[in-house]
Amino acid sequence: MSKSPKTAYSKAEIEEIFHRFSLQRPDPRSDLQYNTPFTLLVAVVLSAQATDASVNKATTPLFAAADTPQKMLELGEERLGHYIRSIGLWRNKAKNVIALSKLLIEKYHSEVPDTLEALLSLPGVGRKTANVVLNVAFHRPTLAVDTHIFRVANRLELAPGNTPDEVEKNLLSIVPKARLNHAHQWLILHGRYVCKARNPDCAHCIIADLCKAAVKTGAIPAPIVELHQTEAP
Repeated sequence: MSKSPKTAYSKAEIEEIFHRFSLQRPDPRSDLQYNTPFTLLVAVVLSAQATDASVNKATTPLFAAADTPQKMLELGEERLGHYIRSIGLWRNKAKNVIALSKLLIEKYHSEVPDTLEALLSLPGVGRKTANVVLNVAFHRPTLAVDTHIFRVANRLELAPGNTPDEVEKNLLSIVPKARLNHAHQWLILHGRYVCKARNPDCAHCIIADLCKAAVKTGAIPAPIVELHQTEAP
């Protein structure tokens, strides 16, 4: 079977990997709690170098007080800081959230824009944050590469790369188009709960028999689901 130079897997193996992810989590959801594109944007900005659990703990009372750009602006940087001071880099994040709220009001009629270029113009929003918002809020086939996805892509030799941008490019070139809308969530959840940084849980991995990681933590189990046979073109 032919293989792409960007991956150690054949096309059939990649199809099978994402087929199994789809069976395991047919409708994957972000661990971040949000109600609107704006609250998602704020949550993702706050999540940089922080756990989703710590962000959710802070945003539950925060979003009860301010869940729109106007309310966030009225809350102000100082009071916002009281809500998020348990999160790393909270001072800079508070400044960015207030600044992006102001810009959303002034330039985008208080709506979160749905283009990469516009999102990248917002304070505190980088490519990863923009791609998460585009994928989760607007269902665009983007692939934000965080620490979990970067680790999985390299450890499994699925889409190895030296930088997040390189991994993103390689993943986009191999992930089946029909799976792109959910690929980000599948990979991040797989990295967070199964293919963990320390002691990956190979015994409960649904793709362990396909995995090409150099080191595994136990015997390779039999497939949990039957091998999916793709139809010949």
